[in-house]
Amino acid sequence: MVLILTTVPSESLGEQIARVLVGERLAACVNIGAPMTSIYRWKGDVERETELQLTIKTTNDRIMAIEERIKALHSYELPEFIVIEAAGGSDAYLNWVASESQ
Repeated sequence: MVLILTTVPSESLGEQIARVLVGERLAACVNIGAPMTSIYRWKGDVERETELQLTIKTTNDRIMAIEERIKALHSYELPEFIVIEAAGGSDAYLNWVASESQ
């Protein structure tokens, strides 16, 4: 199992991406986090935006397909895409993620 992190500028875009990923069985679950403030450098300027974090729960074999869907659906020129390997978890939950991401 892996967790994929990305941010979105609005709840509506986050829900759209989440529904597509779960609907296409690319992910078992997508959590949409609370609004947060992001400060980052972009094209030479320091920017400040309100964003929401998406936590995508899936399997290794779905990473590339999810990256392509996020690129296609996202409003950002360069959306965040970070993959975190799960070191472990309950067998029942990990099996559920695997079965729902096929």
